[in-house]
Amino acid sequence: MSSLLALDLDRFTPSRPAPPHPVPARLRQTAQPANDALPTDRARYDALLDRPRDPDVRAAARAYLDRQLQAAAGLPCDLPEQPSGLADWMHAGVEAVGAQYRDYLAGRKAGAPRRFFGNRAHALHFLRGVAPTKLVDGSWLYGVLRHWQNPRHADLVRTYVEELGDGQPGKNHVLLYRRLLATHGLEHWRDLPDDRYTQGALQLALSAHADALLPEIIGFNLGYEQLPLHLLITSYELNELGIDPYYFTLHVTVDNADSGHAQRAVDAVLDAMPRLGDGDAFWQRVRNGYRLNELGAGTGSVIAGFDIQAEVERIFARKSGAGRVAHSDYCRVAGRAVNDWLSRPEQVGDFLAALEDMGWIVRNAPVAESRFWGLLQGERAEMFGVFSRYELQVIHDWIRGPEASADGAPAPTDAAPGASRRPASFRAQTRLAAARGLQQPALDTGLDLDDPDVQELRRRLDAAEDVTRQGELLVEAMAPAHHWTAMGLYATQRFVALAG
Repeated sequence: MSSLLALDLDRFTPSRPAPPHPVPARLRQTAQPANDALPTDRARYDALLDRPRDPDVRAAARAYLDRQLQAAAGLPCDLPEQPSGLADWMHAGVEAVGAQYRDYLAGRKAGAPRRFFGNRAHALHFLRGVAPTKLVDGSWLYGVLRHWQNPRHADLVRTYVEELGDGQPGKNHVLLYRRLLATHGLEHWRDLPDDRYTQGALQLALSAHADALLPEIIGFNLGYEQLPLHLLITSYELNELGIDPYYFTLHVTVDNADSGHAQRAVDAVLDAMPRLGDGDAFWQRVRNGYRLNELGAGTGSVIAGFDIQAEVERIFARKSGAGRVAHSDYCRVAGRAVNDWLSRPEQVGDFLAALEDMGWIVRNAPVAESRFWGLLQGERAEMFGVFSRYELQVIHDWIRGPEASADGAPAPTDAAPGASRRPASFRAQTRLAAARGLQQPALDTGLDLDDPDVQELRRRLDAAEDVTRQGELLVEAMAPAHHWTAMGLYATQRFVALAG
């Protein structure tokens, strides 16, 4: 079959020269033009998910990418000078990460503390902090999907489809992360700082401009699909804290350098290199796309940014809107009505200090010694249900203090009042459940074929005049905003069957 929309390499827009002294990438976020219709990365992120075909949204996304690529041009790049050196570069990286991980494991065995997560709240805060990126996982490749019949882009298309789990609910990366968030009460992540949205906004913007920026997308993919040390350590420490690491271990396996996404990313570069055009210019654009991985908040900065005092205050400030009208006048702290304390979110820090002074909260002690905790959990917990599981964990670890909470104990709940002080690893919990004859929740592989969107898609596919039109319908349904839904999963399964 001929290409659905074969890419014409001569139509690539020329790369723009970097300024003599590029603005540092981490400072650039605060220097947007005054007339930018989408002035924040969160606004760009939301617009590209909600209105990806809107001409104004697409134009704003392209201008944004141009600015980001200029910023990235000033960053260091560890790629080889020529693409012929990519295989050696990839394998050297794998060896280096393997050696560093072995050193990490040896240190842990010798008694070193966790490197990433000081307590369970810290780990959950990380999962929340990277949600905007994880919930558009693979989206940078979506724009290439409509070229699924062009063999030069087979590796890119295959990588995107595998990010979608081949349409299997138990393998779709975005759906897995949504479930992970829901399990731990982390659904409310929309108020994250703007830099948490940068990577997601970049990936969605790239998906909207695949024809013009294919070399940059290939370079970004090359960097994103290499196996990083932080992924291995994250998986290890989440498991240790009793948190399901499957989303992260899945990436460890699919990004392998033999037959996985890391190898395919290298192959994608070599397959797409121009045969007739300017190969060096193409490669330089690949290198600059690779640098885009360094923009915005990464794993290290999200982990390092955890401040449990600030997080407790953010949680209470968020509750203050509802709480300031929910207390009777006789509820007083330090001579002031609780409603008065909660009338202004900026007073939350002083309110918590007042609760400590009055003995309602006893820091660096078991939570049972704090009367305030008894309002949240227990037989007569007047504030039962006010805080999510994640919020309770943060308050729990804040009260206990850094030394005690380092044991990683989950916050006790009414459902599990005798929670272990030191949790078993997630894998140990799974083995124990199996030994007791308890079934762990299975990752479903079926689809809801009665979903109205699935039924409508099936109707349109049946009415399609040819394979090309079927492909267009399926690609549309596999967009980042909804590939994890029943419709998107069904479309992905049909796409896999169609593409072969």
